[in-house]
Amino acid sequence: MKDPDVSGQNLEAMQRQPTARGPTARDDGEARLMERIRARDMGAFEELYRGYYDRLSRFLLKRIHRPHLVDEVLNDTLMVVWNRPDSFKGDSKLSTWIFAIAYRKSMKALRSHQDPIEDEGAEARASPDPSPEDGFGRTRNRTLLLQAMAELSPEHRQVLELTYYGEIGYQEISEIMSCPVGTVKTRMFHARRQLRRRLAGGLSDWM
Repeated sequence: MKDPDVSGQNLEAMQRQPTARGPTARDDGEARLMERIRARDMGAFEELYRGYYDRLSRFLLKRIHRPHLVDEVLNDTLMVVWNRPDSFKGDSKLSTWIFAIAYRKSMKALRSHQDPIEDEGAEARASPDPSPEDGFGRTRNRTLLLQAMAELSPEHRQVLELTYYGEIGYQEISEIMSCPVGTVKTRMFHARRQLRRRLAGGLSDWM
């Protein structure tokens, strides 16, 4: 079969910690999807693509800060799923495997592209007639948060991005980043502490 053509939080979330979960109906459904993908079922691949597109897009945008590269890296990631489905051995959750691929692809993209980072807040600042809460306040908070996160070490920033934008738990992050769970927790602790110091005024209360 011919390969498919696949070109084509809000601050409150920062208060929440991931929780450990056992196998779920979603996990079982994704296992069946992978069986169909191994059998070269295009419909199964398209279903998986749609199911991961939003989560991967959010995660990659926070990782590489270049909107024009997000779809490229996302497609590269999911083409690994299509081209090498047998490399998923089932030792971890499917989401862990896919996000680990995305993590490595994003690191490669960052090394390969040295173009200026686009200003993510530009569109929000240019939005017409924003309300006081949804306009100036939200844009200011978002800008302050992004600036503070940009000042963190890569390891601390990556743990935050995987947790809050990838919606991934500590155990999965440890597998993605190839480090012990304790190291992930320690990095999260230090990342949150540094953000508290960097965020001025009431924003520090979010952390």
